[in-house]
Amino acid sequence: MSQVDTTTNAGQLLAAASGGRRRVGDRVFSNAAVIAALTILALLAGVAAFLVAEGLPALTNSDAEPFIDYVAPLAFGTVLAAAFAVIIAVPLAVAVALFITHIAPKQVALTLGYLVDLLAAIPSIIYGLWGIFVLGPAAVPVMQWLEEKLGFIPLFEGPASATGRTMFVAGLVLAVMILPIVSAVAREVFSQTPRKLQEAALSMGATRWEMIRMTVLPFGKSSVISGAMLGLGRALGETMAVTIILSVSGIVTFNLISSANPSTIAANIALDFPESSGLAVNTLIATGLVLFAITLVTNMAARMIIARQNRNE
Repeated sequence: MSQVDTTTNAGQLLAAASGGRRRVGDRVFSNAAVIAALTILALLAGVAAFLVAEGLPALTNSDAEPFIDYVAPLAFGTVLAAAFAVIIAVPLAVAVALFITHIAPKQVALTLGYLVDLLAAIPSIIYGLWGIFVLGPAAVPVMQWLEEKLGFIPLFEGPASATGRTMFVAGLVLAVMILPIVSAVAREVFSQTPRKLQEAALSMGATRWEMIRMTVLPFGKSSVISGAMLGLGRALGETMAVTIILSVSGIVTFNLISSANPSTIAANIALDFPESSGLAVNTLIATGLVLFAITLVTNMAARMIIARQNRNE
């Protein structure tokens, strides 16, 4: 047998052996992935079943206050606070991500990235205390100015709160809380923009901003949407910060700077659950079901938007 034949046979045997190992590894990984996915689905179904079973007495009870009248102001406040936070946080988070990945010097970018990520590690109750003792009083002159200059807009019609315990401050605190989430997702994708695309844009005479606008932002559009939806989900479920800050009146209003604010579902559960019993507990769990549905619909809508964006690309 020639040397070439011996080498070829040895290579085939080695490839077959390694291929067998890879097939075993692939099967193990595939089965583990399937089990993990089914576990997540089972947990999600379990949570939904618990909420439905425990909340059903409140939904079917005809003697108490109609459930829709009870939950509507809470759902409105939840969506209003989360939407305001996302509107503030997403542009700022994208700007921070672009600065870290494409503008700042390496050492500055590294340090700033650590500091932004550190915001995610601060407990929500600390954010709530900061909001009520620091940001709230500092925002009073701003809210008074908004009432004076922009009072014709329903969002700022006033009267401005003298304490800062408003939806405006709660939204700003929520924006700070979700900023690191949105920024981290956007930063990871912006940093993966193909170098050739950036260099091609610069070689054609584009400025740095034009290069970012033509290559980096389109490349990371889906990630920005994903990060925004993650941040929105975080804001929808926030409890302690909103509970501490808001001065709750139980009304439905778009006024962000008044002392009369709608509460949120999570904050209402945190406030009322310790002293509730019987049907009141079922009612709170039913409001949790509504929050679960809002979050689920939000995430499904985000997936649809991202899928459509990917198809268009």
